[in-house]
Amino acid sequence: MYIVNMPERSSKNRSDFNQVAKSIVDAATMAEVQANAIAEGKNPAAVILGRLGGLKGGKARAKKLSAKKRKDIAKSGAQARWHKNG
Repeated sequence: MYIVNMPERSSKNRSDFNQVAKSIVDAATMAEVQANAIAEGKNPAAVILGRLGGLKGGKARAKKLSAKKRKDIAKSGAQARWHKNG
């Protein structure tokens, strides 16, 4: 009798084309963000962290505020828009 142990895969096989396409786009976008940061003389790691914080910032802030505070902020924003000197 001959017993062969199959090697375990180091990663999962992505058979869904949409997942593969998304990972390619994500990798390309991050590479572009890093390249732009280097060209502008910025730290690429700081740029990526800032981008991640910016993506969730507004939602997290709105979730943290009370309804009254959100209403006050919205009122002051509307007043500022309507009372512009143009």
